[in-house]
Amino acid sequence: MIFRQLFEPVSSTYTYLLGCEDSGLAVLIDPVLPAWQRDLEELQRLGLKLAFTLDTHIHADHITAARKLREETGSKVAHPAIDALACADLGVEEGVPLQVGGLRIEPIFTPGHTDGHHAYRVGERVFTGDALLIEGCGRTDFQNGDARALYHSVRGKLFALPDDTLVYPGHDYKARRVSSISQEKARNPRLGGEQSLEAFEKLMAELGLAYPKFIDYAVPGNRACGRCPGDVPEDLQQYCTQIGETVQG
Repeated sequence: MIFRQLFEPVSSTYTYLLGCEDSGLAVLIDPVLPAWQRDLEELQRLGLKLAFTLDTHIHADHITAARKLREETGSKVAHPAIDALACADLGVEEGVPLQVGGLRIEPIFTPGHTDGHHAYRVGERVFTGDALLIEGCGRTDFQNGDARALYHSVRGKLFALPDDTLVYPGHDYKARRVSSISQEKARNPRLGGEQSLEAFEKLMAELGLAYPKFIDYAVPGNRACGRCPGDVPEDLQQYCTQIGETVQG
């Protein structure tokens, strides 16, 4: 498998490029609108054809590049079926792998951060979106978030994967790139060790986080598979127009 981890600095989002060497087909997991040209250039450099974009959930902190990449490349928009997006070409769900050339992508339903969140397992890697971060997890106080559901998603499903499974999160704010299931089980201060459901629910309820500054534009934009609303204020235009630069292999 051809693999690239790409970083968009405005929203601190990781996008993952997965390519099948035999077929030349590729998938982008969680592409970000301002970075669509970067992603397209990377695909071209590697000689790959984009078959699908695949989002983990309806994001609140950035807008997906799914629609733009479909316009540019003819790729299909894949998205969790539970969100019932009219603009999606394919609804994915747990138990139904997405086969792209030699790539087998296994959706794992991991609600809690949002009610439609999915992680994706590909061989020895799992792409956890915002459900499981490196030594953290996504918040649960909007978009039908549910701390109890997230606890069971992570500890009951993701932590049930083999210990040496590599964990690739949707975001990181400390320049960390990868973890493992064994590391998160041992070191995650929110969900690891002997953390009880009651203690986790209390912790999440007391975070006191600020209202996400882009959520009122990101959610409708993402429900349209990546259309930046026309009323985005000037101080937030970077979420629609800035192009990320960093490429990591």
